[in-house]
Amino acid sequence: MKREIALTRREQVVRMLLARIRNGELRTGERLAGESRLAQEFNVSRGTIRQALADLQEQQMITTRAGLGSFITFDGAQLDAGIGWARALADSGSHVTTEVRSIEPVSRAALPDLPDDVSLDAGIAIRRVRRTPGGTVVSYECATVPSTGILADIPQTGLVDESLASTLRAAGLVAVRGRQTVGVEPLDDRHAAILEHAVGMPFLRTVRTALDSEGGLVEHVVSLLDPEHFRLELTFGDDA
Repeated sequence: MKREIALTRREQVVRMLLARIRNGELRTGERLAGESRLAQEFNVSRGTIRQALADLQEQQMITTRAGLGSFITFDGAQLDAGIGWARALADSGSHVTTEVRSIEPVSRAALPDLPDDVSLDAGIAIRRVRRTPGGTVVSYECATVPSTGILADIPQTGLVDESLASTLRAAGLVAVRGRQTVGVEPLDDRHAAILEHAVGMPFLRTVRTALDSEGGLVEHVVSLLDPEHFRLELTFGDDA
């Protein structure tokens, strides 16, 4: 006799929303109800709704867009941190490659610009550069994640599917809020060597700290971005 495996509430929500999409009840371009409304409709927590929407986004069944916020673009293509820049670049048709330079433990004291109110006992730093097909380095980033669970092992095991976004999902970490700053910084000797550009060349410097629903650190990312390719865009208003 075949036994059916009970679905989790998250899986139930995913299945029901998929059914609405496939039967045309939810049409292409139509905006989903907000998290609070969906949570009330399905009688689940907002965290469960958030995870279900992340699953649908991973399956490319929905896209998310902030009503008020900011995002980075590369040659005009929006880069979604939720699915990872590498995949976002690939989906946009940009043939930019990502090279992992190092994955190693790091102390809190070594992290630049981590907000004082964010708790971190020990971290793992993932340093990466991105190159155009012509070999030009266009960005350098250092992403730090908490050294907990499977994340503590990634210096030995590597990233899941060679993706930090996939690794965070596998670890059960979901970013729900955070903060980001953007400025311009001339390259010092160290970063000029990494980015293979002249010392003093101005690069965009972004600092993004993503937190989970309880205020715990998901990732802290410091990036240096070539302004010839990257820009910051803002969205606002009812149609954002």
